[in-house]
Amino acid sequence: MALPLLAELWAELPVEKRIFCSVLLFSWAVYLWEAFLARRQRKVYRTTTHVPWELGQIMDSETFEKSRLYQLDKSTFSFWSGLYSELEGTLILLCGGIPFLWNVSGQISGCAGFEPEYEIAQSLVFLLLATLFSAVTGLPWSLYNTFVIEEKHGFNQQTLGFFFKDAVKKFIVTQCILLPVTSLLLYIIKIGGDYFFIYAWLFTLVVSLVLVTIYADYIAPLFDKFIPLPEGELKQAIETMAKSIDFPLTKVYVVEGSKRSSHSNAYFYGFFKNKRIVLFDTLLEDYSALNKDHPEGEDGEDDDSKSKVKSKKQGCKNEEVLAVLGHELGHWKLGHTIKNIVISQMNSFLCFFLFAVLIGQKELFAAFGFYETQPTLIGLMIIFQFIFSPYNEVLSFCLTVLSRRFEFQADAFAKELGKAKDLYSALIKLNKDNLGFPVSDWIFSMWHYSHPPLLERLQALKDAKQD
Repeated sequence: MALPLLAELWAELPVEKRIFCSVLLFSWAVYLWEAFLARRQRKVYRTTTHVPWELGQIMDSETFEKSRLYQLDKSTFSFWSGLYSELEGTLILLCGGIPFLWNVSGQISGCAGFEPEYEIAQSLVFLLLATLFSAVTGLPWSLYNTFVIEEKHGFNQQTLGFFFKDAVKKFIVTQCILLPVTSLLLYIIKIGGDYFFIYAWLFTLVVSLVLVTIYADYIAPLFDKFIPLPEGELKQAIETMAKSIDFPLTKVYVVEGSKRSSHSNAYFYGFFKNKRIVLFDTLLEDYSALNKDHPEGEDGEDDDSKSKVKSKKQGCKNEEVLAVLGHELGHWKLGHTIKNIVISQMNSFLCFFLFAVLIGQKELFAAFGFYETQPTLIGLMIIFQFIFSPYNEVLSFCLTVLSRRFEFQADAFAKELGKAKDLYSALIKLNKDNLGFPVSDWIFSMWHYSHPPLLERLQALKDAKQD
């Protein structure tokens, strides 16, 4: 009896109420699903207290316990921060936070001399206030993550002053990019006529390509120091490997990531005949500051710089770095980068097309408290963030599955370069340096891991590992 009654009550609701309730219900359904998966994984962290026999040859019990406790702390933090985020979002919707902020934005832009017909000006004020609100409410969580969790487990290298300076700089740089791009996008949508979605898509395509091109040269150096990799055996070996697969390498940089964190990474960027490789200093055993003796002793600490440099071997040997780069270059050689760009742009075009179809539906705006006006920016937010939520969840899962496939293919490419043995040892070292926990719940892994679990990657490499 209950279900037919609920169905009858649902049918009697106005369309805008049904839209609003559907958004809330789906949001909480996704949250509960994620909480269920995280709970399964936390159970793995709590119960797997000894190194499984298949890991006995690659991980010692001390590292295993450190990684278990680190991942358990991260999972617990993620639960509470996720719950807060969901409650905050729900309260904003229930209390009419979006139309309230829009009205405040109109008052501010009005004080600056912009009348209500200047919708783009009001939209930019709204965007600035929304991102500022998000930054402020997210700050305590970011502080706790950096100075409690990452600090506790030996990863944080930042002082409090560095953290706040970095946060302010990120906010300013983000606004310098976000506000002009958004204003141009809104203008294109306004004047684009019936086919505005094509022009909007082309504009976002150009912007994304420009940002990818200039990021490492002009944006990333605002936050971290990039220096050319010195002449020597490693640089020569990288250039030789790049030349052997026709990778158009122009420069190799080392970024001082150790000032921020002891986590490590490597990537390449650039289009056409202008490719650059970036290596984190924490990836390189010979360059990592974490491997250098501290002037006050092995465990000494300089209060001014608070570098917390520790007497441990961090990073990989040159041969292992080459193996990691062999994997990364495999993504390029196998066309993974281009395929990801194509998939992303196909999705972007589809979303803009559907946006063009839905933007005229006044019920969508009314569902979120906009009865008199239908601002374009609010329409973008409602449709892309809320209406497309189910589609985005499915797409995210599919891309995660595809990413794991690409990772296996890139590992296989590194094997073909003769790097199987070195990649095998590099993966073990990187897992140890980053305190990755090698045991996972199968559903959690399937839904979340864009990279295959460590054991699966090692097993695939082991079959062809050179002696």
